Amino acid sequence: MLFQLDFNPADAEKTLEEFWVGKDLDPKVKAFAGELVLGVARDMERIDRLIEKYATHWSIKRIGAVDRNVIRMALFEMLERGDIPPIVSINEAIEIAKKYGSEESGKFVNGVLDCAKNELTRPAREATGAAGP
Repeated sequence: MLFQLDFNPADAEKTLEEFWVGKDLDPKVKAFAGELVLGVARDMERIDRLIEKYATHWSIKRIGAVDRNVIRMALFEMLERGDIPPIVSINEAIEIAKKYGSEESGKFVNGVLDCAKNELTRPAREATGAAGP
């Protein structure tokens, strides 16, 4: 969904609603995915500034679309989802990048998110609170 919105910017809520039509999924899965998509869409400018800060010498548009959106999602989780330990977000992002990105995606995503992790004010290996911002 983030990849789609990256190339076809639109109303994220409407796009998400249309995406779910005809898909019979667990309501908890829909709610979690919806929170991630809408949260990233809402905070895109802030998240992209952080990516450019941590991806030294890379502009946001120069980063591959898969890597860019995987990093966006993981950073949102690291910043806004106290129920998810940052290290979990990083490890999942690396695996997604390896599967759907280029040969170097896993290393690149790891490098950017590791820099972000080092500036967090919460423990990297622990959940610190409830879901949501």
